Amino acid sequence: MSDIKICIAGLGYIGLPSAALLANRGYQVQGVDISPEVVDTINQGDIHIVEPDLDSFVHSAVNSGHLKASLDPEPADVFILAVPTPFHEGFVPNIDYVLDATRAIAPVVKAGDLVILESTSPVGTTEKVAQTLREGGVDTNAVHIAHCPERVLPGHIMRELVENDRIVGGITPEASEKVAAFYRTFVTGEVLVTDARTAELAKLTENSFRDVNIAFANELSLLSDKFGIDVWELIRLANRHPRVNILQPGTGVGGHCIAVDPWFIVHEGGEDARLIRAGREVNTRKTEWVVEKIKGEVARFKDEQGRDPVVACMGLVFKPNIDDLRESPALWVFQQLVAADVQPLAVEPNLKKHASITLTPWQDAAVKADIVVYLVAHREFKKLEVAGKVLDFCGVVQA
Repeated sequence: MSDIKICIAGLGYIGLPSAALLANRGYQVQGVDISPEVVDTINQGDIHIVEPDLDSFVHSAVNSGHLKASLDPEPADVFILAVPTPFHEGFVPNIDYVLDATRAIAPVVKAGDLVILESTSPVGTTEKVAQTLREGGVDTNAVHIAHCPERVLPGHIMRELVENDRIVGGITPEASEKVAAFYRTFVTGEVLVTDARTAELAKLTENSFRDVNIAFANELSLLSDKFGIDVWELIRLANRHPRVNILQPGTGVGGHCIAVDPWFIVHEGGEDARLIRAGREVNTRKTEWVVEKIKGEVARFKDEQGRDPVVACMGLVFKPNIDDLRESPALWVFQQLVAADVQPLAVEPNLKKHASITLTPWQDAAVKADIVVYLVAHREFKKLEVAGKVLDFCGVVQA
């Protein structure tokens, strides 16, 4: 058992899996969250989010005594900040949670500690963490501060936390090396060392690359609809070229990373971030277009049948086979239809309940709906027999 103590601030989709993984590797881990409900749930050995294998990791870690959750941070040797980084109105980056977490740990940070920012952040945020620690009375010359952005795929987090390459960028070269050495104790992928600003921009670059490439596919879907072409066949044929690999179009782009991170670059880069801005705008436009297409089909049905159709929104989360609603284009489509008095059925097989939305089992929706709208390509929807008209925005029928 390791005598190194780790404090992880933020017990969400990154913080909790990281805490459970490290605890099961023998570290003494304290997870900190501002939600008493989350803290109580974890201390009971349960989880508040859905992720394959996470439940067994957390249960084992808590039962072993290596993982406990608290509301306030305690002294540790390694501090990991894994809190949200959303944006303010107008797509202005919001690092308030990062700075609040930094202020919370400042009273218990001591000389020699590692302070690691894992939250995806605008360029310069790690330096602001250092500044905030100094303002809290920490001698930052005696502390090793670095950024190590998470790079995991929801649905595969427990595996990718270990297997994926990691980028570590320190405020100083010494910080880079010491933090990299810590990650090498549990990461089997390569741990790559750079400076803090490069590490910050690397993560934003990865997600912006994905966003721009998805935007190309989504723009093709808009053009194909205009030209009367099957976009799925078009992409299949184009991808037979040995140097072409077009992604699949969808309802839009969601999640805390790809739908958010490009705006961090655009905000700082201004007019020099033209392509990245255009990609974001295309993907947002695709989601708006989906709403328009559904409304048009609803209007046609009413004209032909003389009644309102039963519309089923199949999928609410931001990607297949997870329970994450963050920045979900499918959820936004559903909400826009509700606002337009369409009164759609909400179908999300990965959620047991929702605070404000009544969920309909997918089997029932398939039978009841006059219009079946595929917004997320969940496994349950593949080869599903439905009675009504199908609007497939994510390739379910193509599978």
